[in-house]
Amino acid sequence: MQDPLIVGGGPAGAAAAIILAEAGIRAVVLERSRDTGDALCGGFLSWRSIETLERLGVAADRLNPARVRRLRLFAGERMREAPLPRPALAVSRRRLDSLLLARAETGAGVERGVAVRAWTAEGVRLGDGATLSPATLLLATGKHELRGLARPEAARGRDPAMGLRARLAAGPALDRLVGDAIELHLFDGGYAGLVRQEDGSANLCLAVRRSRLTAAGSPLALLHRLGRDSGPLGERLADMAATPVIDAVANVPYGWRALRTESGLFRLGDQAGVIPSLAGEGMGIALASGLSAALAHGRGESAQGWQVRFARATRRPIGLASAIWHLAERPMLAALAVRAGPVSLIEAVARATRIKASAPA
Repeated sequence: MQDPLIVGGGPAGAAAAIILAEAGIRAVVLERSRDTGDALCGGFLSWRSIETLERLGVAADRLNPARVRRLRLFAGERMREAPLPRPALAVSRRRLDSLLLARAETGAGVERGVAVRAWTAEGVRLGDGATLSPATLLLATGKHELRGLARPEAARGRDPAMGLRARLAAGPALDRLVGDAIELHLFDGGYAGLVRQEDGSANLCLAVRRSRLTAAGSPLALLHRLGRDSGPLGERLADMAATPVIDAVANVPYGWRALRTESGLFRLGDQAGVIPSLAGEGMGIALASGLSAALAHGRGESAQGWQVRFARATRRPIGLASAIWHLAERPMLAALAVRAGPVSLIEAVARATRIKASAPA
């Protein structure tokens, strides 16, 4: 059997490589970055993701011994808090990806600093002009598109979502204000998620409509405006650097799922389905897809059959998270939900937006 080719060494690609190695299949992983960076997306690991990581040989305490135990929802000055169904954790993508890829390297060939430019009729075209023609390709490029296999433009909508990320330095204020919670701050045209990571710093991620960002003028201007409009968020941004590094990704197709694929092509992670980040299950889908696709390949199942089953498994969590996202970005509805929504409903939604590591069986 020809070695499978995995494009992308993030959580989805690394998970697939680990499971393939367990089945005696040595995959080749192509990762464009020479050094593991701190990716924009991810960082929150639900209890389901922790279970998947344990299955992959990465202990939760190696990522972060502290646990996230509560969820806080903010709409303006209103706040509602609920316990998470089970403890979760937050970790920088640099640490998560480093540990997963190191685990993958024990059974897979990992080549760093290799740029993959496009998918053509001949196969995968690399940055140096070479072409590889694998019988099996596992596409794990995250939110970034590969030319020739890009997700449809229609998935982005007329006013697409933009992803922004800034890091807030560790300090007593964050310890006091955020503590062991993950926070969602809802605002007109988007939301911000905030959680403390393994070094005490906080990862601030935003999903915002392009029109809202355009109106603000720049990501930094948008953060300043949101801090002025919301007292709680303003408190948390008070110690932000004057010129923080703000990472961005454009045109995120939240709610999209891959319902079909090509022969021999397994779409993993965000290339299989993009869940709105307020659900905190992006890493869950990445890990579950890599594990599940590798098991399917090891059993000799077709890529198309697996892709359809995985789309079915993600339909409820992605659909529910998308509905909540549309509600959350409308100020009046968000304020009503935060004021009147029972704690039990918040807990139920947190459970319903998880994906099982074994899905699809």
